[in-house]
Amino acid sequence: MDTNHLLRRLSSPAGTGAHAAGEPTASAADWGLLLVRLTFGLLMAAHGARKLFGILGGDGLTATGRAFASIGYRPGKLFAAIGGLSECLGGLGLALGLFTPLAAAALIGVMINAMATVSAANGLWDEHGGVEYNVCIAVVAIAVAAIGPGRLALDRFFRWGAGGWGEAAFALGLGGVAAAITLSL
Repeated sequence: MDTNHLLRRLSSPAGTGAHAAGEPTASAADWGLLLVRLTFGLLMAAHGARKLFGILGGDGLTATGRAFASIGYRPGKLFAAIGGLSECLGGLGLALGLFTPLAAAALIGVMINAMATVSAANGLWDEHGGVEYNVCIAVVAIAVAAIGPGRLALDRFFRWGAGGWGEAAFALGLGGVAAAITLSL
């Protein structure tokens, strides 16, 4: 069985290998989006879980809360929980392709906060603690919201599953407003 045949079988309804009349198959772009969403989403979910639960070598909520308090977020533990949940749930949402614009907004909001409070003062490059990493995360999140999560996503059954300017604007707008509110507190 060649690779193309295997991919067609995986993309077909109920694994039958047959396609319903007029039903499109998953394209290379859909598989590429799945790869981006899974990699990016699961890494972000793990990053948030490190903050929340202290797993995977993370510090956990109490220590992360102290770190947040040291940079001006008060109460630190509450803001650490919000940041960790945003990363964890936003990452899982992108990985699954579920509520993609909302998941993207969560990650964008956290990255705006990280840039404003920690990395912006250090310039662009990550090796000096700059915004490079945060910008990359925010751009991938907004790009997935704009492109849509693809056919291999749970959102494919919802109106917002196709992506578009509206979904991108929603993600950027909500992420920006949430970040502005958080930074003003």
